[in-house]
Amino acid sequence: MIALILPAPAHAAAATATFTKPQDWGSGWEGRFTLSNPSGAAVSGWTVEFDLPAGTTVGSYWDALLTKDGQHNVFKDRGYNAGIPAGGTVTFGFLGNGPGSPQNCKFNGQPCAGGDDGGPGGGLGSPSAPSVTARTDTSLTLSWTAGTGTPTGYHVYEGTAQRATVSGTSTTISGLDKCSTHSYTVRAYDDKGESAASTAVTATTTGCATGPLPKHFLTGYWHDFVNSARALKLSQVPDQYDVVAVAFGEATSNFGEVSFKVDPGLASKVGGYTDDQFKADVKALQAKGKKVILSVGGEKGAVWVGNANAADLFTNSVYKIMTEWGFDGVDIDLENGLSPQYMGQALRALRAKAGNNLIITMAPQTVDMQSTGAAYFQLALNIKDILTVVHMQYYNSGTMLGCDQGVYSQGTVNFMTALACIQLENGLRPDQVALGLPAGAGAAGGGVVSPSVVNNALDCLAKGTNCGSFKPSKTYPDIRGAMTWSINWDVSNGGGFAGTVGPHLKTLP
Repeated sequence: MIALILPAPAHAAAATATFTKPQDWGSGWEGRFTLSNPSGAAVSGWTVEFDLPAGTTVGSYWDALLTKDGQHNVFKDRGYNAGIPAGGTVTFGFLGNGPGSPQNCKFNGQPCAGGDDGGPGGGLGSPSAPSVTARTDTSLTLSWTAGTGTPTGYHVYEGTAQRATVSGTSTTISGLDKCSTHSYTVRAYDDKGESAASTAVTATTTGCATGPLPKHFLTGYWHDFVNSARALKLSQVPDQYDVVAVAFGEATSNFGEVSFKVDPGLASKVGGYTDDQFKADVKALQAKGKKVILSVGGEKGAVWVGNANAADLFTNSVYKIMTEWGFDGVDIDLENGLSPQYMGQALRALRAKAGNNLIITMAPQTVDMQSTGAAYFQLALNIKDILTVVHMQYYNSGTMLGCDQGVYSQGTVNFMTALACIQLENGLRPDQVALGLPAGAGAAGGGVVSPSVVNNALDCLAKGTNCGSFKPSKTYPDIRGAMTWSINWDVSNGGGFAGTVGPHLKTLP
């Protein structure tokens, strides 16, 4: 954490503007400013302005208003938070894209950086927040920009423990565990002492297990109910689907508990479908290399996991269903809210029971993934080390903001790529992001696109080709694939989604 101290008269307590990075995932980060007023008089209205180095930009933001001029960013209060009472604080936050951190900060026109206090290391400025420039299963490579002064070298800390001493502005921390998360700060030093610490960076080593699946794969939902789409047995699922999500596991009268059965109406519609036949079809799909998972929730799903007891019931009931019916994992499709804390607790406990090959997918609505402050996004980041994929629903949403703060309409390449960019640049790995689209007429109220448009969006993200007017600043060749609601609607519409998108996934890098 860097405390940026504003100049103040000797008789007054100095106000501070403290910048922190609560999260940093290498290609981007969450930034937060805390404006503190320890004086005896209230501050009325505030402005915080700073520069960002080339290659770093501000994305989404909250509790402030932003204007930009190139790399110069000016945040102002929103009225409701204009006053900072004596002894009080105000915070605002934003998402940063790129490795840099704020520079040349000013708070209400005054420099944020403090002066030399004459003490040990007092003539040395803090280094910039370190960036993660490389990762392996057992190491993280960090680099940073020197602060002011002429240091002898740099100390790298994890918490209060010193992990490295180097003369340059980069180092590799080795001997780490696979898929482990670490937080580091850097201090310059000379023969008089150390500078203040840099802002911390938090990063995770590679090697996280996310389930035994192809590099790029197609997911489809299968209806365990009857509607206007064609009713199917699992044995009738087209071969292009790699993952079949059985919809849905339902709530019981006990909070957190999930139940599942073959719907009697469906069984009748398909001419008879017993539990044993369903289980045999699950095994037959698995014998072909497919995975079959249980989707929990849906539009009308009311599974509530909001305390520790509900989390335990969720874990135990889903594991029992998996054991009895042969499912390979679980899909979280709760459209009526969730608790990141307790659902995360439940999923970690489920993985401990089911093992490292457990598949965990999520199907949030677009509004649920607009910001890392949203509950679904928080859950995804909280379980990033065990999460397989997020296949957000790019439909039934109207217009939404993209990662460039542009407004995009559903049903376009721009909508898919600019919204996927939010997830890709704010914490999720490319192999954890897939595009979820409707399988043609009848499948959704809005956002239906030709399967070729889905292919264009995948090409844009993976290769930088076939983009619309929005083109991401980088490519994501590990983008995981696509999902459709649903297999039943796809079959009803002639199989065009699976027949078009499925083969195309094999052409991606």
